[in-house]
Amino acid sequence: MERLEAVYFDLDGTLIDTAPDFYTVLNTLLEKHSRPAVSYSAVRANVSNGARALTELGFGVGPDDASFALLLEELLNAYEQHLAVDTVLFPGLEDVLDWLDAQQLPWGIVTNKPDRFTGPVLEGLKLHQRVGPVICPEHVKQRKPDPEGLLIAANADQVKPAHCLYVGDHLRDIQAGKNAGMATAVAAFGYIDADDDPRGWQADYYLEEGSDLLPLLQKLDTQNAD
Repeated sequence: MERLEAVYFDLDGTLIDTAPDFYTVLNTLLEKHSRPAVSYSAVRANVSNGARALTELGFGVGPDDASFALLLEELLNAYEQHLAVDTVLFPGLEDVLDWLDAQQLPWGIVTNKPDRFTGPVLEGLKLHQRVGPVICPEHVKQRKPDPEGLLIAANADQVKPAHCLYVGDHLRDIQAGKNAGMATAVAAFGYIDADDDPRGWQADYYLEEGSDLLPLLQKLDTQNAD
């Protein structure tokens, strides 16, 4: 990377920890349907795979089941009423955003989370007035790992993709970043499946904790200045 001009984040499992709210919502719904509760660890392991995966986890039914669509919509509606209650930035990420703002380096979000939920979550966390481009599935023709969303974000900020870093906690994030020509960093503190091998995703950087990102950005910024 010749210079650092912008940083983009995946949302769930990278920038913010939404698992606590999904855990509450799913188990409340399961109790309503007289179904056994699921563990927090199980919910956390499935959040990155979306509400469909959580519906399968909780109710034991797949998309082909006649009840699946109704249960999925019920879960989504319940989540919409419980946004940003216990959701927080991952430890260390507030310092990252403060530093990016102080350096006047643009930052944005490219996520597979629908805009219906993304906007209210960011507003609830008071990030909506700070963030730059926010690219959701409704804004693209192709979701990640296609690079379309990242390229839209870079174009909005008028920066070169080669001068951007994309941070994510899923293989598709790293693939999308590479496909866009960006540097990539694995958020290993995020929602990594137990059988995944994030070190094998061939990202440029590996972050054990959210607090590892700030020194990395400062190092890249210092190299740019040299």
